[in-house]
Amino acid sequence: MRTALKGHWNLTSEWLKLFLITLLILGIFFRLVNLGQKVYWYDETFTSLRISGYTEAEIVQQFADGREVSAEDLQKYQRPNIEKDLVDTIKSLAIEDPQHVPLYYVMARFWIQLFGDSLAVARSLPALVSLLAFPTIYWLCLELFKSPLTGWMAVALIAVSPFHLLFAQESREYSLWTVATLLSSAVLLWANRVGTRRSWGAYAATVAFGFYSHLSFALVAIAHGLYIFIVERFRFSKNLIGYVLASLLGFSAFLPWLPVVINSADRLPQLLAKNGAKPLSFFLERWTINISSVFVDINFPHRGKRLLMAAILILILYSIYFLGQKATRKAFLFVLLLIGVTAVFLIAPDFINQSFRSITSRYMIPCYLGIQIAVAHLFATQITSVSSSITGSMQRQKLWRLGLAALLSGGVLFCILIAQSETWWNKGSSYHNPQIARILNQASQPLVISNARTGEILSLSHLLAPEVRLRIQPACHTCSSNSLVSDPNRLLNIPEGFRSVFLFKPSKKLRNIFEEKYKLESIHKSNDLWRLEKI
Repeated sequence: MRTALKGHWNLTSEWLKLFLITLLILGIFFRLVNLGQKVYWYDETFTSLRISGYTEAEIVQQFADGREVSAEDLQKYQRPNIEKDLVDTIKSLAIEDPQHVPLYYVMARFWIQLFGDSLAVARSLPALVSLLAFPTIYWLCLELFKSPLTGWMAVALIAVSPFHLLFAQESREYSLWTVATLLSSAVLLWANRVGTRRSWGAYAATVAFGFYSHLSFALVAIAHGLYIFIVERFRFSKNLIGYVLASLLGFSAFLPWLPVVINSADRLPQLLAKNGAKPLSFFLERWTINISSVFVDINFPHRGKRLLMAAILILILYSIYFLGQKATRKAFLFVLLLIGVTAVFLIAPDFINQSFRSITSRYMIPCYLGIQIAVAHLFATQITSVSSSITGSMQRQKLWRLGLAALLSGGVLFCILIAQSETWWNKGSSYHNPQIARILNQASQPLVISNARTGEILSLSHLLAPEVRLRIQPACHTCSSNSLVSDPNRLLNIPEGFRSVFLFKPSKKLRNIFEEKYKLESIHKSNDLWRLEKI
C-alpha cells in the first residue's frame, strides 16, 4: 500500500510541477502581450506628463485661451523632449505630486529615451519589473515556511492573478511597489535568521528602495517593525539592534524627499476629501469584490457573482485560520501583520473622513500579497498531507486539487479576457474613451470642445485621428492656484468649416452656456459625449 501511495504521489508531483510551471509561463506571456492595446487612462497620462518634465499647471496655462489644437499638440506633454530634462521631471513631481516618489518616474524617463515613446514601450517597463515578483515571492515563502511547494504555489497564484496582471500592464509604479514589498520582506526574514551585518545592510538597502518605490511602503515598514519587536519580545537583542540600525539607515536615504512630502501636508484634506457618507454594506461589498479580484475578476456584474464572492471570502478566511493553526507562530505573525497593518491604516481614515482609499484596490497591495501567501500555504499543505486514513487522505487531496485547479483556471480565464480587451474596470474615468474616440474619428470634419480635467483630455488624445481638432480649456486637478481657473465662454465661438461639433465631458457650467444657443444630444451611454446642433 505504501509503495502504491508513494508511486501515486510521485506521478502527481510531476504533473503538479508541470502545471505550476505552465502557469508561470502563461503569467509571463500575459504580462507582455498586447501592451499597447488598452486605453492609456487618466493616471497613466500623468506618468507621461511627469516624464516629459512639464507640470499640469503649464498645460492649463498654455491652453487657457481655448484655441484650436490637434491631438499631436497635446502629445508634446506625453514624452521626453529637449525643452525639459530629468531635473524638471523631479521638480514636476515635487510641485504637483509629492505623494508619488520619483524612482519609477526617473526609471521610466530613461527607459522611454532608450526604447521609444510608444504606449507598448511605456508599459513594458512595469511589465518587466512585475516579473521580479515571481522569484521574490518564492524566496519569501521559503523564509516563512521552508517549503518550495508553497513558494511555487504562491508564484502560480500571482502569475495568473487578474489584479496583478492589470497593474503589471499599467504605466504606474505599482508593480515596482509590489516587488519592493516582497523583496524587503524576504530580506528582513533572512536577516533576522542569519543576523549578520551584511544581511542587515541588505535590508537597509531594501528599505530605501521601498520608500522610493511608493510612499505607502511606510505601512510595510510598520508591519516589519511590529514583527521584529514582537518576535524579539521587545528586548534589545542583537537582531533588534540590527533591525533598528538598518531601518534608520534605509530611511535616512529617503530624507532628501521627506521635506517635499512634509511641505505637501496641507494637501492631506484634499487627498482624504469627504465623498459623502456610505453605509457599512457599501464598504463590505467593495472590499469583498476587490479581494476576490486578486483571484478571479468579478468587478463586472454577472450571474453567480455573489456566490463566487462568498466562496472566495470563505477560502481566504479559512486560509488565515489554517495558517494560525498549522504554520509556525512567526510565519503566522508575519503574514497577519502584512495583511492587517495595511488594512487598518487605510480603513480607519475612511470611516473617520468618509474617504474611499480602502476601496481603491491598488492601495491594498501588501494586504493582498499576504492573503495570496496564506492561500498558497493552505493549498500546498492540503494537496500533500497524508493522514492515518490513507483512503480518506487521498480523497481529500483530490478535492483540494480540484479546488486549486478551479481557482487557477478561473484566473487564467480572466487573464485571457484582460489580455484581449481594449479597456477594463481599472481604467476608471477613461473606461469609455475607446468607444468615444471611434465616434469622433468616424465623424465628418469633427471638432471637440472640452473643459474636462487635463488627464481626461490627454487620455483621449492618444486615440484621436489627426483630422480631429480640439478646442480645450483643461481643468487642473493638481493646481492649488485659483488663478488657473479659465473662462468657458471662450469656447463658445465655433469656427467655420466643421460639420460635426461635440462636447467631451463638459462641466455643468459649459453645458448650460451651450444650451442657450445649441441643442445638445448625448450620443454615448456614459453621457461623456454630446453632439451640438444649432437651434
